[in-house]
Amino acid sequence: MSELTKAPFSDAWFHRLKAAQRDLIKRCGGIDRAAEVTSVSRSQVGRWNNAGDPDLVTIPALLMLEAECGQPLITSVLAGIGGRRLADPDELDSGGASSCALTAHAETISRAGELMQVGARALADGKLTPAEATEMDRAASSMEKSVADLRTVLSRAKVLRVVGDDR
Repeated sequence: MSELTKAPFSDAWFHRLKAAQRDLIKRCGGIDRAAEVTSVSRSQVGRWNNAGDPDLVTIPALLMLEAECGQPLITSVLAGIGGRRLADPDELDSGGASSCALTAHAETISRAGELMQVGARALADGKLTPAEATEMDRAASSMEKSVADLRTVLSRAKVLRVVGDDR
């Protein structure tokens, strides 16, 4: 089900997009580098990077930044908002599902541990500040990506194979 059709409607999708924008800008080398890549002003990129600003990245800039860092961070969030997941075609063709599953599972457990650690530290005093919420959101985003990766690996392992074929 699409996040946009859930009742009651919330703006959680907006905050997920803003978090993905910040991650994308960071992975591209920061505000200055993102401005250089997109030919957009430094102040506009700064607004995209600011959690409290309502500006969202434009589609042309999104495409340029994702191409620059080689990771579809915002596109993945958009797919998730629509109730979908992205799949990497190169990974779908590769073998070794068992070892990939072990690695993906270990990564997911590691990311879950990070989220629990950040959450425990943030909530220890019984209050959640905006900065703590942002830190938790980043950890949750990282965990969400690793869960999606794990699910992709597991879906490959479920594909029918010929008995005795060890490919």
